[in-house]
Amino acid sequence: MKYLIAGLGNIGEEYKHTRHNIGFDVADAFAAKHQASFRNDRLADVAECKWKGKTFIVIKPTTYMNLSGRAIKYWLDKEKIPVENLLVILDDLALPIESIRLRPGGSDAGHNGLKSIQESLGTNQYPRLRFGVGNDYPKGRQVEFVLSKWKKTEEPVVQEKINKSTEIIESFASIGIARTMNDANKLTFLL
Repeated sequence: MKYLIAGLGNIGEEYKHTRHNIGFDVADAFAAKHQASFRNDRLADVAECKWKGKTFIVIKPTTYMNLSGRAIKYWLDKEKIPVENLLVILDDLALPIESIRLRPGGSDAGHNGLKSIQESLGTNQYPRLRFGVGNDYPKGRQVEFVLSKWKKTEEPVVQEKINKSTEIIESFASIGIARTMNDANKLTFLL
């Protein structure tokens, strides 16, 4: 069984460890947990690891967020991975920082990365792990907010959620999305 784990984010120093790049941070943590390292490859930085008889292709698209779909489509096709074995990890403004949500599909909710994936795959029915980043910003300042770094007070909960996200990825691959959703979507992380 093969899985494509796609952490969304933007390449470049200025985007490192921002709210919008949480997908990259989760991908890094998952690869590190499984002693895998990233190499630069076509449209993405790619790491490969095995766990309990399953192979994980972990990608961080180098296309920038708005073209994430190109990289995901390329790696799904190249590795012959079915779309139900894809898990996209992304930031979500609609969720409070205390939450994460695992979903089998759904709308892009205005997220440009999801919009691109939907266009490239021709469907919005693919699993995604939405990492709540909160929405504590003044009206019209959404872009600055998602491209900002975490507050010092948020860092412990963010790290806890990153660690939990690596377990959710393993659970998704071992017991399936339905049972994993039951557990993951009930979690609350305290600030």
